[in-house]
Amino acid sequence: MIIKILGSGCKKCISLTENTQAALANLGREAQVIKITDFAEIAAHGVMSTPALVIDDKLVSVGKVLTVDEVEKLLSA
Repeated sequence: MIIKILGSGCKKCISLTENTQAALANLGREAQVIKITDFAEIAAHGVMSTPALVIDDKLVSVGKVLTVDEVEKLLSA
């Protein structure tokens, strides 16, 4: 599983990264978590508002910091 966090590295992006890592730990799952800060690459995903979350090349969240529970639900789907 590959998870991408798209954003500039702001506080919201950091929070989403932490919540994603906590969700993975809670579920006992491993994934490659990649932080994407290049605006051209972010735009290539069709994202205009960050942070955004991409799971296995599927854009699942844009413009908000998901809670640990919300990330767990997305990972379990």
